[in-house]
Amino acid sequence: MREELDLLLADIASRTFETADQVEAFRVEFLGRKGKIKDLMAEFRNVAPELKRELGPQINKVKGAVEERLAIEQAVFKKKKSAKASGIDASRPAGGQPHGTHHPLQVVRREIVGIFKNMGFEVVEGPEIEDDWHVFSGLNFPPEHPARDMQDTFFVERNPDLLLRTHTSSVQVREMEKRKPPMRIIMPGRVFRNEAVSSRAHCIFHQIEGLYIDENVSFADLKQTLLHFAKRFFGPETKIRLRPSYFPFTEPSAEVDVYWGLETEVDKRITKGTGWLEILGCGMVDPNVLEANGIDSKKYSGFAFGMGIERITMLKYQIGDLRLFFENDKRFLNQFSGER
Repeated sequence: MREELDLLLADIASRTFETADQVEAFRVEFLGRKGKIKDLMAEFRNVAPELKRELGPQINKVKGAVEERLAIEQAVFKKKKSAKASGIDASRPAGGQPHGTHHPLQVVRREIVGIFKNMGFEVVEGPEIEDDWHVFSGLNFPPEHPARDMQDTFFVERNPDLLLRTHTSSVQVREMEKRKPPMRIIMPGRVFRNEAVSSRAHCIFHQIEGLYIDENVSFADLKQTLLHFAKRFFGPETKIRLRPSYFPFTEPSAEVDVYWGLETEVDKRITKGTGWLEILGCGMVDPNVLEANGIDSKKYSGFAFGMGIERITMLKYQIGDLRLFFENDKRFLNQFSGER
C-alpha cells in the first residue's frame, strides 16, 4: 500500500488540465462516490493495526494533495470563464504598459552636465537650506545688497541667518572651504526666490553653476569653455558674444548671448528683434572671494558661470510659459516622450 500511495502522489502532481471538464473528471476520479480515496479508506480498514499509524497520515496526504490541486485548477478556469464573459480574450498577448518619460528640465540638465563632465568638471551638490555666509557674505555681497531683502529671499522662521538658497553659488563657497585648488566643479540644483509666479518667472527654479580655479586661469579660458559648451548644446555653427555686466562675486563680469537668428516671427519676438538671446552670466572670481575662503588670490585665479535650466529648456523646445514645468500636466509632459 505504501507504493500505491507514493504513485498516487506522483500522479496528482503530474496531471495537466486543458479544460474545466477535465478538472471535474479529476475530482470525480479521486473524491467521487466510487473514487480512489473511497477505495483507499476501504483498503485501510483491512490493514494490520501496527501499520495504521504509518499509513493513515499518508492517505490524508493524498487526499490533501487532491483537494489543493482542485482548488488551484478550479480557480484558474473560473477566472478564464469570467474573462470570457466580460469580452476579454485572456489568450491574447498582453499590451505593453506605457513607459514613464523624463521631465524636460531633467533632460536638459543631464545634457548640460554631460557636456561639462566631458571637459573635466566634477558634479557636486549642497544643501537647499543655507546660512547667510554661504549664500551672501562668502560671495562678497555687501550688507546693503538688495538680494538680502525680504522681497527677494525666503528666510526660514524669520531667522536672518537661515534661508532658502537663492543660487547654487553657495555650493562654490562650501567647496572652496574644504578643498584646495586646482578645482573644476559644476553645481546643478534647485533655488528659491521670492518672486511673483508668471509665464516668465517663478519662485522655484533650477540652476547649473560652474567654477574653475587653478594657477594662471584667464578670461580667455572662460570664453573658450563657454564657446565649446554653446557649440555642443546649440550646434557647431553657434556664435556667442560677451557683454560687460556686474556680479558681486566676479570681476570682471559678463552676460553671454547666443545668436538665435531672425528667420521667423518667433525669432524676432523672443530676441526682441536683435537675433541675440542671453543664456548665462559669468566672470573671473573676485580676489576677495578667494581670500575670504582661504585661497591665495596672488597664486590662484579662476572663473565662474551660471545659467538657469528653465531658460535654456524654454529656448531649446520653444516653450512660452515657465509655469508648464511645474504643473505636471500630462498633455504637456507627453510631448517629451521621445527624450532621454
